[in-house]
Amino acid sequence: MPQSNAPRKVYDVCIIGSGAGGGTSAKILTEGGLNVVMLEAGPRLNPGKDFKEHVWPYELAHRGADVGGRGRLQMNDEFMAPNGFWEIDGEPYTTAPGSTFRWFRSRIEGGRTNHWGRIALRFGPADFRSHSTDGMGDDWPITYDEIAPYYDKVESFIGVFGSKENVPNSPDGVFQPPPRPRCTETIIKKACDHLNITCIPSRLAILTQPLNGRPACHYCAQCGRGCMTASNFSSSQVMIPVAAATGRFTMIVNAMAHELVVGSNGKVEAATYIDKTTRLEHRVYAKAFVVAASACESARLLLNSRSTLFPNGLANSSGAVGRYLTDSVGSSLAGHFPQLEKVPPHNHDGVGGMHMYMPWWRFGQKNDFLRGYHIEFGGGRNMPSVGSFDGVNAEHEGYGVSLKQKSRSTYGTVIGFSGRGEMIPNEKTYCELDPKVVDKWGVPVLRFHWQWSENELKMAKDMQQTFRSIIETAGGTVYNGPRRKTGSKSMVGGGASEEESGYISEGGAIIHEAGTIRMGNNTKTSVLNRNCQAHEVKNLFVADAAPFVTNPDKNPTLTIMALSWRTSEYLLGQAKKGEL
Repeated sequence: MPQSNAPRKVYDVCIIGSGAGGGTSAKILTEGGLNVVMLEAGPRLNPGKDFKEHVWPYELAHRGADVGGRGRLQMNDEFMAPNGFWEIDGEPYTTAPGSTFRWFRSRIEGGRTNHWGRIALRFGPADFRSHSTDGMGDDWPITYDEIAPYYDKVESFIGVFGSKENVPNSPDGVFQPPPRPRCTETIIKKACDHLNITCIPSRLAILTQPLNGRPACHYCAQCGRGCMTASNFSSSQVMIPVAAATGRFTMIVNAMAHELVVGSNGKVEAATYIDKTTRLEHRVYAKAFVVAASACESARLLLNSRSTLFPNGLANSSGAVGRYLTDSVGSSLAGHFPQLEKVPPHNHDGVGGMHMYMPWWRFGQKNDFLRGYHIEFGGGRNMPSVGSFDGVNAEHEGYGVSLKQKSRSTYGTVIGFSGRGEMIPNEKTYCELDPKVVDKWGVPVLRFHWQWSENELKMAKDMQQTFRSIIETAGGTVYNGPRRKTGSKSMVGGGASEEESGYISEGGAIIHEAGTIRMGNNTKTSVLNRNCQAHEVKNLFVADAAPFVTNPDKNPTLTIMALSWRTSEYLLGQAKKGEL
């Protein structure tokens, strides 16, 4: 492949990836006085051009359904904040026989923070001590008390709304006032109170008060489509501008990093990347490297960085890179609530997400499974999009006026419930390099192995039972059965029946991958130390969800940022001491 011969410049730090972890690291390191270069696999983001938060369906050529309807009812339709893909042309991944896995990726400044759900939950004290609690998995090498100050720093800087509730193992944080419940949420809250299920205001990274020059949310409820006012959090609008303002930050866009080059001293000296616009290969040199490309992409980078010192991949003498892969346990169900048909049409003011949720309310109790889950829910009269009335069309015989009347009467009467639970790592679930398949640049791609355990299956079944109880107690009826992602026994393991396997999401579908380059004190079973610094390569750090030892029922992004902030402060201290 052709190479350019530009004069060598050595930065203090090279960060690979501009999402939650990479953006946080850039802020801390540049404010600390270091010169930072960031490699981003996509283009820069222009909110005024790229975000479509106030675009109506009739303003788009395909009404939001994309060419040939391929975006119909998909998460990444034409309204979504840009560059989120389940499949990318020329950048495939594979799954091992008998496995099913979906990998959602983003190629733009800010990565997946442009279109995440902004759910910002702290891990609890027990989440860092899971093995000590129930004997499964491993404990983290750090405690909640050690990361709590960094949760404080992140929440104070980005803005998170919520309420002080003192729920066991669901710690309170530094909160802005939460928005008021909407009518759908008050209905579910009453049912939860009757069932003794904790239901409290959500904790979302959306401003309800101005902060650091960012205005409060204007309640357009379109957060998934981006936010031109930066009232919700994204790395592209909150972290990276701060780093750029220091004058010590450089971003190289459309740069597909594929190898970290180790020098004779055993340290990383350069990152090799392909300029996607010219297809030329370049190297960027630095004294230290922070890998924050997302858990699986970061693992792929290390596995492809082979040398005589590290024939199995960079910092991978333990063989742990790619292992311990997890995703959140997911299951969903919806209910129809006839009382909502009688509610006068009104503006459902609010944020683009849930105003209330259910944290794990049975913590400390004996259940049929280990660990726990939380419940996200929502409904009401959201802005219609292509496919919104498909269910009515399928169930109602008629056309013209009668079909329109039926659509209007059922509009906003469905409330959906989704569980998010903890998956315990298992030896049959991991990612590795495919021995035969490469991407369009000739770089080996990832191959995924996936299997749910009986513990996750029992958890998903419990979710379904809980959803039904809430729906029926609230006066609704189950709208449809559980979403069946697969009926394959091989996906879930343990000889599960098709009915049981149908309760649970596909691996990767919840987009909470974690644990592929995990931290730990044991160098035989971990890649990083307690500071997310590689055991074997002292100038290599990881700052996404890859270092996670467990993947609790809380969404990972807040912990990615808190851990990245902590790691970056440690790196900054080491750099100032000249020890990198």
